[in-house]
Amino acid sequence: MRRVSEPSFFSLLHDFFLCYLPNEKKASSNTIRSYKNAMLLFLDFTKNERGIKLNQITFNMIDKNLLLRFLDYLENERKCSISTRNQRLQCIRSFYAYAATREFLAVVYWEDIKKVESVKTPQTITSHMSEVAVSEILRQPDIATRKGCRDQFLMLLLYQTGARIQELLDIRLKDIRFGRASSVILHGKGGKVRAVPLQDKTEAHLKKYIEIFHANIDSYSQEYLFFVLRNGLRKRMTEDNARKLIYNYGVSARSSCHEVPENVHPHLFRHSRAMHLYQNGVDLNLISQWLGHSNLETTLIYAHADTELKRQAIAKAIPEDDLLKSHLDAERYIVSDEETLALLCGLR
Repeated sequence: MRRVSEPSFFSLLHDFFLCYLPNEKKASSNTIRSYKNAMLLFLDFTKNERGIKLNQITFNMIDKNLLLRFLDYLENERKCSISTRNQRLQCIRSFYAYAATREFLAVVYWEDIKKVESVKTPQTITSHMSEVAVSEILRQPDIATRKGCRDQFLMLLLYQTGARIQELLDIRLKDIRFGRASSVILHGKGGKVRAVPLQDKTEAHLKKYIEIFHANIDSYSQEYLFFVLRNGLRKRMTEDNARKLIYNYGVSARSSCHEVPENVHPHLFRHSRAMHLYQNGVDLNLISQWLGHSNLETTLIYAHADTELKRQAIAKAIPEDDLLKSHLDAERYIVSDEETLALLCGLR
């Protein structure tokens, strides 16, 4: 009897990224990029664990134990959040689920991989930075250098627009609109597009940045606003590049400002901007549109976080033996009923 051959790992990987995701699933370019990043990290980890070259990886070299070690590596060594860990896992599971529909022998590998489940994300107050902390981080780059000028503006624009890091790095020169109401076009999740207005100071910084890095380039150019040079060519800056530079500036700022968190990452600027807008009286509906949330309930985390911070401040100010202490229950402030939701949204 002829022996049944092992399913081709890289052949299925090729079809998954070049055929299935873009053509059948109609995934956006951002989603595909996210899946690729997750798989590349996993394959790099696999070849290092097995002591082999990339092209030697096969299905039978990967099992749930290897995948669990990879997820622990993301969380413990790369300092990824639980949500990032779960997102990477979902990308890998999606590939294996696809492979199982194309090659019946891949079903056994999928059955093993799908035993690895997502980690439940603990309910915590949404992390954000104070305005003092944001200002201290923005002071860290040496703006006398080109790199410092670029880095400072990248973080400033990230904060002022409340953009996701992928949205920021996807900005091209053609997405910028100068005029009476200057704005920048952001390309969000699911192909959604939104225009975010620019404050006068941000607009001034943007024009200065363009003069330095995009002089004499057509404003309708497809060139990325933020780029790196590779082999003399301008390439889109990657999310990893941005995360590393932001983390390093956070470490530097923390040495002179205790309000700066230990782990400063791009999404922290988004959360911080949303919290500062809310604390300054901006309506939740406007914040939701600003952030590009498809569901207003997603934006309510900032209302809950602000309320919880106030509760904690009051708790610190009340002596332990005071009768009021027993009434300071955090559960009271979780948004769960329709009436409270309507009230927070300005519908009551």
